[in-house]
Amino acid sequence: MKTASQKSTFIPVLLLGTLAAFLVPWLWSRQIFLQLGDPALVTGWWLFAVMLFLGAFNVRKKLSMLPLGNASTWLAWHVAGGFLTLALFWLHTGTFWPTGLYEQVLAALFYALNFSGIVGWLMQRVYPRHLSDTGVEIIYERIPAEVAQLREKAEALVLDCTRETNSDTLARHYLETLHWFFRKPRFFANHALSGGKKARAWYRQQCDAVRLYLNEAERNFLDRLTLLAERKAEVDFHFAAQTLMKRWLLLHVPLTAAVMLLVVWHIVLVHIYAL
Repeated sequence: MKTASQKSTFIPVLLLGTLAAFLVPWLWSRQIFLQLGDPALVTGWWLFAVMLFLGAFNVRKKLSMLPLGNASTWLAWHVAGGFLTLALFWLHTGTFWPTGLYEQVLAALFYALNFSGIVGWLMQRVYPRHLSDTGVEIIYERIPAEVAQLREKAEALVLDCTRETNSDTLARHYLETLHWFFRKPRFFANHALSGGKKARAWYRQQCDAVRLYLNEAERNFLDRLTLLAERKAEVDFHFAAQTLMKRWLLLHVPLTAAVMLLVVWHIVLVHIYAL
């Protein structure tokens, strides 16, 4: 882990390095253009070199046992390089959206790759902090078991309420509403986008709706049921956030492979027609 002084020196180096990696091909291509040459060869090969460097990050993760540098440093350069490829792509093509079917397919995949990378980077920065704020630590593979335990506790609580109060009001309300909530992780999109505000509003509304029809003893059971629902909402947030953090690479990596394949084929075609 970097110290504060190391971070203060690393960030300027990262920014200057990224800026230099863009200015060099830009000035080079401009010089070639003034000499009536083809600057696309320079910008294209430079872009390809940066993309190979970005692909090396995946190799670094698979060879974590080797002393190949700090993972956080690699990630910082990977993120900076991702934004750099956008600038180099526009420098190479001279437009936001090229003409020709093949070039448009390549551009669409390239933009999708960068977009998935930006989304993944944001998730890795935002979700861990919010997950720690919940006060719940749970391994992803243990989430189904945790949901099952909460459901069993909720159903046991409802049965105890029925036996002790001789009233099935809370039990009927649970079967009609909260049983759906406790059955499995819910409100996936809402947890992923807003931290589960809709989920919390929903179960609180369900609990408040039945509170008026309960006596004092039943309300005590309802309060305990509400606490279980709050715990369930926190587990659901872990499920949504950890699922996205684990699975976004299932989109990012195939897109990387597809873009690299089309880029290689593009290079082959350019040099064949250049002969």
